[in-house]
Amino acid sequence: MSSDPPLPPPLRDPAPLLERTLAQWGGRGDLWVFGYASLIWRPEFDAVEHRPARVRGWHRAFRMRSRVNRGTPEQPGLVYALLSGGTCRGMVYRIASHHGADELRRLWRREMPTGVYDPRWLHCDTAQGPVTALGFTLSRRSPSCLAALDDEQMLHILRHARGRYGTTLDYLLHTAAALRAHRMVDRETLRLVRLARQHGLTDAG
Repeated sequence: MSSDPPLPPPLRDPAPLLERTLAQWGGRGDLWVFGYASLIWRPEFDAVEHRPARVRGWHRAFRMRSRVNRGTPEQPGLVYALLSGGTCRGMVYRIASHHGADELRRLWRREMPTGVYDPRWLHCDTAQGPVTALGFTLSRRSPSCLAALDDEQMLHILRHARGRYGTTLDYLLHTAAALRAHRMVDRETLRLVRLARQHGLTDAG
């Protein structure tokens, strides 16, 4: 018997969203994917190239409720999402066209089991030129999008939230380390890591 927690009811059926995204891509060239958090440090697909990239009009926000991967229905955790406004630095990955459909289906099982994200084709600036990449964005109207939390609420989640892939705290620390390794400054992420350290949750800087 699996020890994974059951999935919550889907917000939307992810299958039509996958088919629409496959049709939009069309297999006519290599598939690009934009990563802004866990896809930087745990991409789990076979990319033939990756580059630092910047997306305008969207920003990384630690405001998406996680009831499976980094929390439970009883104690939801948090993960990053792309919300409208601002800019975001991340990585783009190029997946060879002949692997694109299989890798996209695999990515869907990881990122879209409940249909929470709005998949979008994003204009990404890189040092080698612009690319159009698939990104997983979140509507501010989604029930999974939380209002900004105060520090006490954030610390409670960092102390207690754990899901099938580990704790919210570990997710935050891995993301912070990956951004630091790629020299991508995210002031709010740095602030949250300092907050956790100040309250004895981690020795990481």
